[in-house]
Amino acid sequence: MPRASHPSLPKDMGGIGEPARPVRILRQGELAALVSDAPEDLRPKRRDLLAHQNVLAEAGAGGAVLPMRFGSLSPDDEAVAAVLTEREDHYLERLSALDGRVEYNVKANHDEEAVLHVVMAENEQIRALAEANRKAGGGTYEQKLRLGEMVAAAVQAREAVDAAELQGALEPETDAVSPGPESSGWLANISFLVDRDAAEDFLAAVERLRQARPHLEIRVNGPLPPYSFVEPGPAQHAESGAAGAAGME
Repeated sequence: MPRASHPSLPKDMGGIGEPARPVRILRQGELAALVSDAPEDLRPKRRDLLAHQNVLAEAGAGGAVLPMRFGSLSPDDEAVAAVLTEREDHYLERLSALDGRVEYNVKANHDEEAVLHVVMAENEQIRALAEANRKAGGGTYEQKLRLGEMVAAAVQAREAVDAAELQGALEPETDAVSPGPESSGWLANISFLVDRDAAEDFLAAVERLRQARPHLEIRVNGPLPPYSFVEPGPAQHAESGAAGAAGME
């Protein structure tokens, strides 16, 4: 979703479907929506996902665009126009805030062997119990169980520390932060809003963190359209269907 004054898309750009539905521009007030018709059996197929991403990339090259996630549907063009009218102030504010910025998603987990060395080095009680068990030929069942519980608790505590340190190390290089779901299977799953011109500084900060915390496995995905910073309101769920090939972007 760009401003109404946004440059037009390349001629004959295709959206989703087979054959590809043409992408068109719906203008309403100061906003516009990039949409296409959607097939009845819309599914997240690779070809359609790539078409959605291509529209975002082409439109984003011409200025700020609010990305809608793949599969956003609306019954008709009039419903899309109604959303643009209802949410105009919010979307205009977001377009200004996100202009020239991209999203980087950073996920982190522990290297299991490396983090065990870390918690052993940090916790004298764990080291003492492990040494006592070793001298006793492995220790009793209860002693082994106690050691395992202590190690598990220490690793869990270390997860919270590392997640906070990761965000603290990277946040100064960014304009905004959006934590992901805690149940994602990662100790950290955080999206950062980064000025496009400062992307190299952000990635350098990630590499410094890798060097300083070798027990962390860090994965970076980006640059991405700023999905996590659109701040969807209640009306967003009514978007894009007959107007949904590229979603509302």
